[in-house]
Amino acid sequence: MVSLSSVMLSFVKGIQKSKVSLLGAFITTVTFPVLVGAIILDMLGYVTNTYYGFFIYMILGPAFIFGLVLVFAGLFFFKGSREVQIFTIEYLQDQVSDPVRFSRVKKLIVLGVALTIVNISVVSLLAYSGYHYMESNEFCGQFCHTVMNPEYTTHKNSQHSNVHCVECHIGSGAAWFAKSKLSGTRQIIAVALDTYPRPIHTPVHGLRPAGETCEACHRPELFHGDKLVIREHTLDDESNSKVNTVLMMKVGSAGDRAVSSHGIHWHVSPEHKVTYVSDLSREIVPEVTLTLADGTQKVFRSGVKIESGKTETRTMDCIDCHNRPAHIYLSDLEAIDLKFEEGKIPRDLPFIKREALKAVNKSYKTLAAAKSGIAADLQAFYQQNYPEVLKEKQAQLVQAIAGVQAAYSENVFPDMNIGWGNYTSQLQHGADFDKGCFRCHGGEHATESGEVISSDCNICHSILAEGEKDPAILKTLRGE
Repeated sequence: MVSLSSVMLSFVKGIQKSKVSLLGAFITTVTFPVLVGAIILDMLGYVTNTYYGFFIYMILGPAFIFGLVLVFAGLFFFKGSREVQIFTIEYLQDQVSDPVRFSRVKKLIVLGVALTIVNISVVSLLAYSGYHYMESNEFCGQFCHTVMNPEYTTHKNSQHSNVHCVECHIGSGAAWFAKSKLSGTRQIIAVALDTYPRPIHTPVHGLRPAGETCEACHRPELFHGDKLVIREHTLDDESNSKVNTVLMMKVGSAGDRAVSSHGIHWHVSPEHKVTYVSDLSREIVPEVTLTLADGTQKVFRSGVKIESGKTETRTMDCIDCHNRPAHIYLSDLEAIDLKFEEGKIPRDLPFIKREALKAVNKSYKTLAAAKSGIAADLQAFYQQNYPEVLKEKQAQLVQAIAGVQAAYSENVFPDMNIGWGNYTSQLQHGADFDKGCFRCHGGEHATESGEVISSDCNICHSILAEGEKDPAILKTLRGE
């Protein structure tokens, strides 16, 4: 009868007689306790470093599995002694087929099952934890630090910072999961070979449909009414005067419980289907088609020609206006204004707004050089023109320098050739009357009968105050 001790002895001797098994046993023995302990620490929330997570799931995990494969490959295919015959397929088949002999190898089977359960448990735990690690924001944004740092930084500062990357970029469904992993593999190779573009191109055609992402949280058909928006700006005069622009945004509704579709979300209502032809960047729109509920169509053309084969036809949805909902790069004016609004830049430093804009718009090769240059420029300005500031308001100046540096570092990334204005937001137009709303609402798209897509600003919003120091409308709203 085969005893458990003889099985164990044969197992050990089999490993010793096979160099392949011996190497596998060494790898498995070394990695097993470290791997299990690391996974437990990660599940308890103690692992916060992205590269430590990579070490656990991309190095230790595969090493453990590789070690197991070597152990059994050595026993079955690279045997160095007769002693391992007890682990061969032929031996086991012979023993199991005979009822008498089967009783003798029960302990062997129990041992095999026990080892299998342990190994499957560890591999399952590894797979589960590794899957969640690879879907974490930290893995997406920090592992390829230089490449994805801009997207990771802007995501942290956006309104969607609590939404995980994978919820928009992967989502549910095996097809999109496979597509994202294949794309990720290609990107890792590009990083390893240093062939990735600088800056990274906006994945205009690589995002999942808006109905499967945006509308999982936002339902345009249930948006109703208008929204008051108050935007605070800072002038570049000596006192850094604060002014306000007050807008009544006509959010409207895409239908459903509203009497009719109206306002901004009229564009995505079921009874008003809007399709358009554009270049591949979706920034030039030569043709817009409106299909009404009764099937009637109106085709608006601007006369702009795009080279054949470099156009696409698309049905309008959320992403056509909200094209950067989670990775928002502010303009220099917006970034500095935001730091004033947050209190990061004190207003009582003369001309700090003007000098901040000058400093952040200089060319720097690295972020470190930018921070050093911004600090030096601001210090030099006050040394030459307002020396009393250095004596009386040194703390405010230090705070202001930090605020200006933050405005720069949150939106400009020299390592990736990202400067002010590299990425276009179609949600607003500013002074660029060929972008955003004006791609279609520029007054140039007309039907053959002469009907024109309106360029009236009041379609989407009413301007209640624009750049005023003390708007009367705000006094009314505050009851003053």
